[in-house]
Amino acid sequence: MTSTPTMTTILDKIVAHKRREVAERQSLVPAKLLERSIYFNSQPLSLRKYLQRDDLSGIIAEFKRKSPSKGWINQHAPVERTTLGYMQAGASALSVLTDAEFFAGKNEDLTIARRFNYCPILRKDFVVDEYQILEAKSIGADAILLIAAVLTPEEVLRFGQLARSLGLEVLLEVHNAEELDRTLHPDAVNLVGVNNRNLHDFSLSLDTSRELAEQIPAEFVKVTESGLTSAAAINELRAVGYRGFLIGEAFMRSSRPEKACHALVQELHATESTTLI
Repeated sequence: MTSTPTMTTILDKIVAHKRREVAERQSLVPAKLLERSIYFNSQPLSLRKYLQRDDLSGIIAEFKRKSPSKGWINQHAPVERTTLGYMQAGASALSVLTDAEFFAGKNEDLTIARRFNYCPILRKDFVVDEYQILEAKSIGADAILLIAAVLTPEEVLRFGQLARSLGLEVLLEVHNAEELDRTLHPDAVNLVGVNNRNLHDFSLSLDTSRELAEQIPAEFVKVTESGLTSAAAINELRAVGYRGFLIGEAFMRSSRPEKACHALVQELHATESTTLI
């Protein structure tokens, strides 16, 4: 009987492939060429500030075609219509997957989203090298993701400081208290994202975000990731300190992801109105 691969083993596979991929890209497009991008000297938008705006939903709406655990989610949604629709629906920010091998993303997806939207864009990828941070800046990202499960504390510090020196903000993703304790560097991180997906069995539980809420210092904007499907869940986590709500699959499963986002934002507005009465 063969065992089901865990998210941990999938992460190992992704990281190994990513290191080979980055080495190849560096040989084709040196860092000096990245620095010639029209975006390289532009001022990024602040993900922190947008997530804390009271006139927006706090939702980080994600564009994601597939995942290694779920396979294809949405092969046909166009980047421009979906991301612009997300912003018009009231999302605070966008997240764009740029990993090609495992998520069917590409750098051009983020650049297209940048062209059509004036809101912060998180580049969602597996950062294992400084080159990727320069690349994120060159394609128009405002923030990058650093995943504690695949990085050493020294790498988080080094990568985070480089990102911040370029004006990019850093979302540190953690899955448990141990990852949080060993990788949270105030000099390198702006936001902390708690991923509710278990790395070993793919299960989802919002208890992960509930349990870690008090352990994240107040100076960091708290983001909860994965498993969010209702206004009730968002409001519950907002009550314990979360200001960002990263939602991808729940939207992308729809044939019109932007309409699914609009429906959730309207549901949030309805609950807020009820609370005020």
